Amino acid sequence: MEFFWYLILGGMLAMYMILDGYDFGAGIIHLFFAKSESDKKAITRAIGPYWDANEVWLIAGGGVLFFAFPVLYASAFSGFYLPLIMILWLLIFRAIGLELRGLVDNQLWRIVWDKAFGISSLLLALFFGLALGNIVRGVNLGEVKNGVSAFEAHYFFLPLWNATLDPLSDNLGVIDWFTLMLGIIGVVSLTMHGANWIIFKTNSSINKKLKEVVFKLNFVLLALVITSLLTWHIVKPKPFENFINHPIVWIFPVLTFAGIGGLFRIKGFKKDGTGFLFSSVYLIGGLFSTVTAIFPNLLPSTNTTNPSLTIYNSAAPNYGLSVSTPWFAIGIMLVIMYFVIQFKVFKGKLDDIEYGEH
Repeated sequence: MEFFWYLILGGMLAMYMILDGYDFGAGIIHLFFAKSESDKKAITRAIGPYWDANEVWLIAGGGVLFFAFPVLYASAFSGFYLPLIMILWLLIFRAIGLELRGLVDNQLWRIVWDKAFGISSLLLALFFGLALGNIVRGVNLGEVKNGVSAFEAHYFFLPLWNATLDPLSDNLGVIDWFTLMLGIIGVVSLTMHGANWIIFKTNSSINKKLKEVVFKLNFVLLALVITSLLTWHIVKPKPFENFINHPIVWIFPVLTFAGIGGLFRIKGFKKDGTGFLFSSVYLIGGLFSTVTAIFPNLLPSTNTTNPSLTIYNSAAPNYGLSVSTPWFAIGIMLVIMYFVIQFKVFKGKLDDIEYGEH
């Protein structure tokens, strides 16, 4: 049952990354590349009918984490308390930036809420990349110093950074050079993903520029991904051991690089949705490559005193996991039905759909 719920949790996080990820990317595009009011309206039209529904996957993933892996939930939400609160505020400002910009017909008013929307989207992409970096690197579970735990074995607390930005330091921070690299990869990846979504859902005049942006950023992304793979062994010895022992999981790195490779052809795609398909393949491959590398760990321990949190030692009892299964089946069917109806209602281009104008 633990592995089943692990797959469910991974699937929900992947859905959130794909769906709300393009919202973050659209916000970054809005911040840096949308110069005219028509371009800004095109971007908000592209995500307007979807963005709030996409956040359902984050809430659902948090619910699964709460009942399926309660030890991890308690550990992560206390240890990452500061960045999680920052993420909460960023989600709020991103939402009100979208909702409030059209309430008052005033240029200064629109500028303020445009910046709130764009900067919040940028920082959210960065923080979610940092979160993945912290999971890969691990944390000092129990706050061990000189072989002695200051807290219970599964608790910890991280400041935003330490003085050295060293991922091998005894006093870790959320931000170090390794987690920051994954954070930047997150920003670049979601910027491209959001650009592909805008191209897919609008006929905006900005689309030609966005294809050029995706093409150029793809070189940056490829360089960052290769650099992260080459430096991974510094943070985690034998990071590719699971791939060596189980060759079938090489499918995930193949998907990752297939997605990146496909995006180099962004200028030649005949169908506007092809770029979004390739960026989705890349994101799914990258996420599952990462979690496969640390499996069965959910949150690795950087010390030898306290064990890592795994899908086995952090899971709820089998009875609870079994009882939850039929309720999950009902809930997920309702969510799927909602999304199917939503995408049918708002299929095709959204150039004629007004959003945020009151």
